[in-house]
Amino acid sequence: MEPIKVQSEGGLNVTLTIRLLMHGKEVGSIIGKKGETVKKMREESGARINISEGNCPERIVTITGPTDAIFKAFAMIAYKFEEDIINSMSNSPATSKPPVTLRLVVPASQCGSLIGKGGSKIKEMRESTGAQVQVAGDMLPNSTERAVTISGAPEAIIQCVKQICVVMLESPPKGATIPYRPKPASTPVIFSGGQAYTIQGQYAIPHPDQLSKLHQLAMQQTPFTPLGQTTPAFPGTLDAGNQASTHELTIPNDLIGCIIGRQGTKINEIRQMSGAQIKIANAMEGSSERQITITGTPANISLAQYLINARFRDVAAMWNDPSSMTTS
Repeated sequence: MEPIKVQSEGGLNVTLTIRLLMHGKEVGSIIGKKGETVKKMREESGARINISEGNCPERIVTITGPTDAIFKAFAMIAYKFEEDIINSMSNSPATSKPPVTLRLVVPASQCGSLIGKGGSKIKEMRESTGAQVQVAGDMLPNSTERAVTISGAPEAIIQCVKQICVVMLESPPKGATIPYRPKPASTPVIFSGGQAYTIQGQYAIPHPDQLSKLHQLAMQQTPFTPLGQTTPAFPGTLDAGNQASTHELTIPNDLIGCIIGRQGTKINEIRQMSGAQIKIANAMEGSSERQITITGTPANISLAQYLINARFRDVAAMWNDPSSMTTS
């Protein structure tokens, strides 16, 4: 569905569909207890408000209706977020109130019109409404849409949204739009002793049987040695207390960055989750490969191998969206 769609001609008779990107906590605030808040918003604004399903860190909130109804819905959402900020400050030492922030999802082909020549249009919006407006430089993963972030007082946000809608109606999307669909939250999973486990803190928690079978199929395709048969205790730490040993891997130089991650974040994450010591050798002149030495119990080593391999699979899945890849 396109974020803005003209269904009829002429001023306030235009029907719009606008998409918002929200975090789980924001969505919870909009839904309210037993759905009472969103029901009230629908009834009082006259707009259709739909929230995407799924266990995702982010959700898409789609608002559809006549212009007046859209702006009423936006006003109710902005004031609800301001109310949440005020309530959170009552238990906080902070003295300055942070601005309300909304994120629109807009086809990339329309972002040029929002920015204007030399940034003239976006500058005009900021000055006339008092809201801060930022258009993301990169497209959202696996889509042709970008996030447009609006921050400020509720009144400023509403005026800014009105101006954005006018610009987008005057400059419809060019070509087909691939909508952004948030990915479900992924919990790290390990497979050991014929059972799948999810990692929660320092513990391995048994996972449902169906996922165990799926995970076992995935492990059969791994280029690394499958995880050992040491079954973690429940609850218990991943370190089974076995005698330490060492395992070495050879990784191409051009892939080592995705294992290390930006400022070493990924390799540190793998060390922490697996409990293994992991050392990456310095690049040798004339060599196209780097050596990784993993030290720990067989279970530690197997988990480290799996996490390294999972990292490769994640990066391979992101080839269609290079902007989301993390490198050292």
